[in-house]
Amino acid sequence: MENEFLQMEEAIVSMIKTVYDPEIPVNIYDLGLIYKVDVDDEKNVRIEMTLTAPNCPAADFILEDVRMKVESIEGVKSVVVDLVFEPEWDKDMMSEEAKLELGFL
Repeated sequence: MENEFLQMEEAIVSMIKTVYDPEIPVNIYDLGLIYKVDVDDEKNVRIEMTLTAPNCPAADFILEDVRMKVESIEGVKSVVVDLVFEPEWDKDMMSEEAKLELGFL
């Protein structure tokens, strides 16, 4: 059972890595915008994420893209994406790969 949840979490992370902010050439997972991914016993998924800026013009597009892509994973029952701004995002939350891609290293 635990292995099944680990596989689902891996599939969710892989799917989230296909979501990009249209203005930034790095996926939102490596940007550090995903704070939490929870999968309950019934395979309902709850994702806490943020944006690089509260007034991001692509916010609705990004949130819906995350929801639709994660919902498409076999076995996922439902997806709720919560937009949070605590803690506030900063560039230190990016993966090393993202920092390198964006010229911060």
